[in-house]
Amino acid sequence: MIEQLKDRARRSGAWVGRARRSHGHERELVLMLGKSTLAATAAWWVAQDLLSATSPAFAPFSAVLVMNATVYRSLWQAVRYAGAVVVGVAVQGALGFLIGPELFVFPLVAVIALTIGQWPVLGEQRTQVATAAFFAFSTYSAASSTGERLEQLAQIVLLVLVGCALGLAVNLCIAPPLRYRGAEQGIQVLGREVEHLLADMADGLRRGDVSAARTRAWIAVGTRAERSLVQARGSLSTAEDSLPFNPRRLLPAHRGYLAVGRFRQILLPIGRSVYQLNSLNRSLSQWQETENTYGYLPVLHAYADFLAVLRDIAHVLSTIDTDALPAQAEEAGRLSYSAQDGLRAVLRSAEEAGLPLMDPTRPYGVLVVEATRLMEEFQYTCDALRSTARTPEPDGSQEWAGGGR
Repeated sequence: MIEQLKDRARRSGAWVGRARRSHGHERELVLMLGKSTLAATAAWWVAQDLLSATSPAFAPFSAVLVMNATVYRSLWQAVRYAGAVVVGVAVQGALGFLIGPELFVFPLVAVIALTIGQWPVLGEQRTQVATAAFFAFSTYSAASSTGERLEQLAQIVLLVLVGCALGLAVNLCIAPPLRYRGAEQGIQVLGREVEHLLADMADGLRRGDVSAARTRAWIAVGTRAERSLVQARGSLSTAEDSLPFNPRRLLPAHRGYLAVGRFRQILLPIGRSVYQLNSLNRSLSQWQETENTYGYLPVLHAYADFLAVLRDIAHVLSTIDTDALPAQAEEAGRLSYSAQDGLRAVLRSAEEAGLPLMDPTRPYGVLVVEATRLMEEFQYTCDALRSTARTPEPDGSQEWAGGGR
């Protein structure tokens, strides 16, 4: 028990140390907790002390709800949440004033609010229509006069607007996050997964080892790469969303890193190559165990050399850095020429060995076709990297320090 407590204390200390020393998930979480606490406290003070609200909790709840990783998403959350609350309160207000606060009115309020809650425009805040309507019904029923009922319903809307405004203000004014490095990091992680997969495949083909165990391992790595691809897309989306309405983007220190959308050009072809590699590995996993590969080893060796060059291109992606893009684009372009030579060697070896390319029960046709497709996607990737390095910065400059391919 004592050892477990010590271990937890060590892990907690390490977590705090990472949050203090470097920009990362830990520090972002601490910052988000602090900002949410500040926004909630300010909203409670305004609702309780300045407005003397009957239900002041609406304000801090709203302030925390709209707090998001980016100012842009916080703004959309606030607009949708406020809209959902206004609609929900309006449903109750209309039915209440037309019919009254009787019990039989509640099912009517519920069905209308839940139906409106299916409206896609409100996004993830759709459920708040019914929540607001139910709270409004409770408040409306507790009031004793028409004037008081109207005042209470208006107060709910006011408290929500106050909470949203304070949440947005805190997120905007206190270290609004710029996630442009997240786009790089997503591609780096994906590049490492692809590099590892290609390296292991090259080693296996060079040895003539396409056993069931080996291909299963390749499929597992490919599955991880697909997950990394999804995460990279999410990181890129977050990076793009962190720029609009963010005052930090105007600072000179950040202006050279704001064209994060250009990384989408790189992510598209390398993402397609991940799916093609996985398709190739699934075909190899179905290879008959009795297949005699010895007569075709020169082809497999040529294929291994080809994959090794693609691995080197993936390594460039695994270290992608905005500050080094010109040099990295030049390196990728040089490697793409080597990969083209490797593909020609594969096709030449296949022709010399007389591979049964048309036999659907054997993998050779798939190997050759996928080699061509992989070369196309990696060539697109290298071209996109070069285009990315030449993308004009926000100040309009089109200069690029790198040379042509």
